[in-house]
Amino acid sequence: MTTLTAFKAYDVRGRIPTELNETLAYQIGQAYAAFVKPRRVCVGRDIRLSSAKLCEALVRGLCDSGVEVSDIGLCGTEGVYFATFAYEFDGGIMVTASHNPPDYNGMKFVREQSRPISADTGLMDMARLIESGQLPAKAATPGKVTPLDINARYDAHLLGYVDHAALKPLKVVVNAGNGGAGMVVDRLEPKLPFRFIKIHHEPDGTFPNGVPNPMLEENRQSTIDAIREHGADVGLAWDGDFDRCFFFDEHGTFIEGYYLVGLLAEVFCKREAGARIVHDPRLTWNTLDIVQRNGGKAVLSKSGHAFIKQVMRDCDGAYGGEMSAHHYFRDFSYCDSGMIPWLVVLQVMSETGKTLSQLVGERMKLFPASGEINRKLDPSKGGAKAVLEKAQKHYEARAKSIDHTDGLSVEFDDWRFNLRASNTEPLVRLNVESRGDEALMRAKTAELLALMES
Repeated sequence: MTTLTAFKAYDVRGRIPTELNETLAYQIGQAYAAFVKPRRVCVGRDIRLSSAKLCEALVRGLCDSGVEVSDIGLCGTEGVYFATFAYEFDGGIMVTASHNPPDYNGMKFVREQSRPISADTGLMDMARLIESGQLPAKAATPGKVTPLDINARYDAHLLGYVDHAALKPLKVVVNAGNGGAGMVVDRLEPKLPFRFIKIHHEPDGTFPNGVPNPMLEENRQSTIDAIREHGADVGLAWDGDFDRCFFFDEHGTFIEGYYLVGLLAEVFCKREAGARIVHDPRLTWNTLDIVQRNGGKAVLSKSGHAFIKQVMRDCDGAYGGEMSAHHYFRDFSYCDSGMIPWLVVLQVMSETGKTLSQLVGERMKLFPASGEINRKLDPSKGGAKAVLEKAQKHYEARAKSIDHTDGLSVEFDDWRFNLRASNTEPLVRLNVESRGDEALMRAKTAELLALMES
């Protein structure tokens, strides 16, 4: 029996062609059809050089299993999310490896209403069907594949989150990282008053300017330089499949996703009385404070898109946000979008006349945070479990509260931390924040790192 290494916690992702190839893509189509039993499915792909061939093989596997396929072509992951719920498909598959290197590719899967399929909701069942060779025989009547252009409806949906009359002619640097975001910016541009300064704009699967991952500090400089050169009001950057959006203020300062969660939470609390706002446990105090001040209800969820989306559905959350720059919206079928956040934030800037640094600067002083710090684990020393147990033992006697929703969250009167194992890599992730005391936050971060590494 073959072991499939490309099947991960939330998606399929692996190196081309050793871990993922056209043969496996065809089998994934068969396995998806067998597990989900859909009648109609939409399929999209990113701009990677291997995506078109993988998508073709995937579609063959679906069609040979009797599934009707609508091909929405080049898009971001949220294009598949949108098409699945807006056109009432039984499921959707996106061929993408997001921010991975050029020699990687992968797939993300949803079922009806864009409900995610992850390791514990079907992904591993699909892997077992392939590994055991228990894939179904070809259907007596194969499905057909037809092209579907979703752009007009999708663009109109995005623009529905903002009041066009409130928007001002802001100067905006946009860095698509040679991924797919530029295609959407170009279509929205004639309908918006903003002046876009475009860098690394053209889709190019060779990624000539580096892997499209603005989380890497070395990938931020071109955006920072362009903001300063053009005197821009704000800078935006995306990962390859643009399900995450990253913000830079008018000085070129990178703004941690945590503070954008707070800003967007305030918007949706003001739009809807008593709105439920879903957040993850890594950094919380700023979000909790803003939601409470604006009459909303904060709802805690484990980190990770599958968990956030389920909690969003369970509580009918208006908005959900993770500090990792994933932002979720009820009207987007509780899915994450990398396009909706910047439209909403630019409307706030337009309406208030405030710069982004003014909108988040005070919050950054009130709740300074370390940003996520990753450390590799040594499995021979007990891995993440040992690190978390050691940290709890060290701090529990003095702690005000301890929570295990996701890893270990420990709170004191004036500072708190979250320590958790990565769902996708052999890493432990640390986040620390304080109440208005940056020196304390930095001292406690250093203290925890020393404890982790001792």
